[in-house]
Amino acid sequence: MQKTYKPLYTPEERVRRDQTKWTLVQGILAPVQFLVFLVSLYLVVRFLWTGEGESAANISVVVKTLTLYTIMITGCIWEKVVFNCYLFAPAFFWEDVFSMLVLLLHTLYLVALATGYLDQYQLMILALAAYATYVINAGQFIWKLRMARLDQEKKQRESLIGAEAIRLEAAQAASVYSSQATLTGLSVEEAEELHRNLVQGTQFFGFIAIIAHLLAYIYSPWLK
Repeated sequence: MQKTYKPLYTPEERVRRDQTKWTLVQGILAPVQFLVFLVSLYLVVRFLWTGEGESAANISVVVKTLTLYTIMITGCIWEKVVFNCYLFAPAFFWEDVFSMLVLLLHTLYLVALATGYLDQYQLMILALAAYATYVINAGQFIWKLRMARLDQEKKQRESLIGAEAIRLEAAQAASVYSSQATLTGLSVEEAEELHRNLVQGTQFFGFIAIIAHLLAYIYSPWLK
């Protein structure tokens, strides 16, 4: 049996999602954060590989973390507007749960960087762990949105097919109604054809009768 996905939004939630400005904000911040992530990932891996660019790597992780905070805060506001709760809306419950782990690891990086609790190599390993959870979390959101969209498209196709089936059934019913038997046992088409032939035959024989009577009047003196 093919799996179906519960709609992410009720009709009212969909209206609120489309009307709020926070939907656009999330749509802009998500690719921005991913771009920051790619740059930071390169700098972190370069440091681990070559030992160069320590400051650049640290700054990039800080920027990535601040970007994460921004999208998390605005995301909470978005959820409040759409779902009337700041976090753990049923539509995105497990995604929000995993987001907490992403946020925790990024925050631990900032704490370790500020306190010097970890050396530079350990900091970069922690950053990679935080990035790994970020990728998984992003994949969660993308997968759910994609599956829900595909399921919605499937339902729309089924709705269109159902509407077409209803239209065909109505056309067939009309056809059956138009061709159903009359009181004479003939279909409407057959009765109309018989009536047409009868009228034409009557007209033909009426014309012959008129000619015959006219000739009888001309050539029969006893009628004069």
